[in-house]
Amino acid sequence: MADDGGAGAKRHAPATARNRDAIAAVLADWLPRSGTVLEVASGSGEHIVHFATVFPGLDWQPSDPDAQALTSIAAWRAEVGLANIAPPVRLDAAASEWPVTHADAALCINMVHISPWAATLGLLAGAARVLADGAPLILYGPYVEAEVPTAPSNLAFDASLRARNPDWGLRDLDAVQAAAADAGLAFARRCAMPANNLMLLFHHR
Repeated sequence: MADDGGAGAKRHAPATARNRDAIAAVLADWLPRSGTVLEVASGSGEHIVHFATVFPGLDWQPSDPDAQALTSIAAWRAEVGLANIAPPVRLDAAASEWPVTHADAALCINMVHISPWAATLGLLAGAARVLADGAPLILYGPYVEAEVPTAPSNLAFDASLRARNPDWGLRDLDAVQAAAADAGLAFARRCAMPANNLMLLFHHR
């Protein structure tokens, strides 16, 4: 867990303000009405603060493997003072054990392409461990699809990611679905989002 770090510790991710309302509109249909939502790779913490405001009937558990991110999440949490946001926990998606043992839903935004493939496999396996039967895992971000032309902006983004780290890059949706099935997660829905992103819904089976 992290302390509040003070207001100066807050990070800002400009994309959050652009995509949070569109994501929340889909979450309104895909999330349960009550229970705990585990966000994996919460980053700055801005998304979870927004969602906790929009969905006050849910309890929100932020997490991240990065110490500075945890400090930022804690600072945002302290500023808004919402009772339905738990203190952030250090969670490495690729780890075989997570500090969270149960959730009624899991959410992961913009991690799959900015992490090694092992992190995606760990995310899927971890979600299968902590989610009850029928509970949702929801992913958001850009993907490559076999039957859908990849936008030039996404191709450029993929190239820039791989230049930064050869283990990063946009993932093939078929490969993600196959890995999810191997982990015990059934693919349920695909929702096209602004700026050539997708939201993906899986259910623990």
